[in-house]
Amino acid sequence: MAAAPQSQFARQQERLAYILLAPTLAVIVFIAAWPLYQAVRLSFTNERLGQPGQGEYIGFQNYTDLLGSFRERSDGSTRFRYDDDFYEAVGNTVFLTVIAVVLETVIGVGVALVINSKFKARGLMRTAVLVPWAIPTVVSARMWAWMYNDVFGVLNDMAMRIGLIDGPVAWLANKSTALMAIVAMEVWKTTPFMALLILAGLQIIPGDVYEAADIDGASKIQQFFSVTLPLLRPAILVALIFRTLDSLRIFDAIKVMTNGGSGTEVMATYAHRNMFDFQKLGYGNAISIVIFFIIAIFVVIYVTTLRVEED
Repeated sequence: MAAAPQSQFARQQERLAYILLAPTLAVIVFIAAWPLYQAVRLSFTNERLGQPGQGEYIGFQNYTDLLGSFRERSDGSTRFRYDDDFYEAVGNTVFLTVIAVVLETVIGVGVALVINSKFKARGLMRTAVLVPWAIPTVVSARMWAWMYNDVFGVLNDMAMRIGLIDGPVAWLANKSTALMAIVAMEVWKTTPFMALLILAGLQIIPGDVYEAADIDGASKIQQFFSVTLPLLRPAILVALIFRTLDSLRIFDAIKVMTNGGSGTEVMATYAHRNMFDFQKLGYGNAISIVIFFIIAIFVVIYVTTLRVEED
């Protein structure tokens, strides 16, 4: 069956929509597309921060130095060489993202279920839960860094009082504990955000499905796994998208707490270090572009999964 012809009024409304969207699209192009173009352009040069405009076009050399390529040695043999510091930063970022997001999701579901139930002072409870998320990340990172301090940190004091440790531990200076210490701060800071999004999903679940489950004799645990969790999947996936993208771009918490030391270097701090500390502007932009594509891969995976769930 052929589609009905579009009315003149509908065409006018469509043109009006494009006209109203034009300023917003222009702003997006200016603040996003143009900087992205400049980053791509600089990634193909050996531009240095202190010598603007003096960089030369070097093709994909920054990318081959970063991701790896076969290089000929003096004896005629070849060896695959790559930037192992960057791959370590990628591994740290993925590790932090996976552990933090999984913990935030599990705890966030529990918190959302609690504050969604009916009890006295529920409004006060919801407000209190959001306090960690409302605190700026830099402030939270500095606060946790003081708590982790090996001389006067409150965590060491509490752990020694209850006998968990024999002496002070330099949590952020020890490579085996620094990354998990940052994960703990991230979970405390952003779990309320996950709980808020999941709570929104809980509130749109109709109550009659639980009434039907009660009539069928399903227990609360059975209702959670058979009713609540399946209906929460779209909300959880949306929350996962936001938190995964945010965690993959983590910078300020690492910068404040360890400055990338003690084995906590992540992709964003490594790009920043190359751009500003080493003044390798071209190489730093190449790192940024690679980060952009890594994040884009996660976005495609999540969006595809979300579309399948909606279908």
